[in-house]
Amino acid sequence: MKLDEVWIRYKKTKDEELKKELIVEYLPLVKIISGRMYNFYGGNIEYDDLLGYGVFGLIDAIDKFELKRDLKFETYAQIRIRGAMIDNLRKLDWIPRRIRKKAKDMEVTISRLENKYGRSVTNEEIAKELGLDLREVENTLSEISVSSVVSLEDTISQREDMSFSSEEKTPEQVLEATEVKKILAQNIDKLREKEKLVISMYYFDELTYKEIGRVLELSESRISQIHSKAILSLKNSLNKAGVDKY
Repeated sequence: MKLDEVWIRYKKTKDEELKKELIVEYLPLVKIISGRMYNFYGGNIEYDDLLGYGVFGLIDAIDKFELKRDLKFETYAQIRIRGAMIDNLRKLDWIPRRIRKKAKDMEVTISRLENKYGRSVTNEEIAKELGLDLREVENTLSEISVSSVVSLEDTISQREDMSFSSEEKTPEQVLEATEVKKILAQNIDKLREKEKLVISMYYFDELTYKEIGRVLELSESRISQIHSKAILSLKNSLNKAGVDKY
C-alpha cells in the first residue's frame, strides 16, 4: 500500500496497525532530530530519553495532522517532535538554579544596553556594564548557553505549534503566530554578522558547533558564546514585542 493510501485509510478508520506503519515510516525523522538535540544537550540528557520524547511527539503529530491542509507532514511533525522534547526537558528542570540566575542577569543586562543603544551590543560593552573582565563575560555566555536556548526554543515551539493547530486557533492567534515569525526574522537581520551566521548555520543549515567552528575558523566554545548572546538578543526583541503576552 502506498504511503498516501495509508494516510487516507488511517484517518478514516483510526486502525492501530496503519498507525504503526506511519510511526515506522517517520521514525528516521525522530532519530535525526534526537541526534541533533543530543549534540547540544548531550551532557544533560540521555539520547534514548530524547528519542522517547520524540516518538510521543510523532504519535501526537500523526493523530492531529490534517490531510486537507496544504502542508507536508514532515514540516508539521518536526515542530511537534521538537516541542515534545523541549517540553520534557523543561519539566525535568535539570538546569541548576545558579545557571538560571546567571542567564537571567545576562538577559537583563543585554536588554538594558540594547534599549539604550538601539542595536546589538558587544561583549566588551557588556563587560564594562557589569564591571567584569571580557573573559568572565565570555565564560558566562558559554555557561548559560543551554539555558538560554531551551528558554527561547520553548517560546518559539509553542508559537509554531499554535500556528499549526487549526482546530483550536482563532484568527487572532493566526495573526500572532505570523507576527512572531516576522519579528524574529527582522531581529535576526539586526544581529552582528557572526551572530547572524551562527544562527543561520545552526538553525537553517543544521550544523553542529564543531562544524560551524570549522567554517568560521573559531573554537566550539567561541561558537557557543556567539550563539548564546544572539539568543539573548532575540529573546529581548521578542519580549519587547510582547510575544510573552500572546
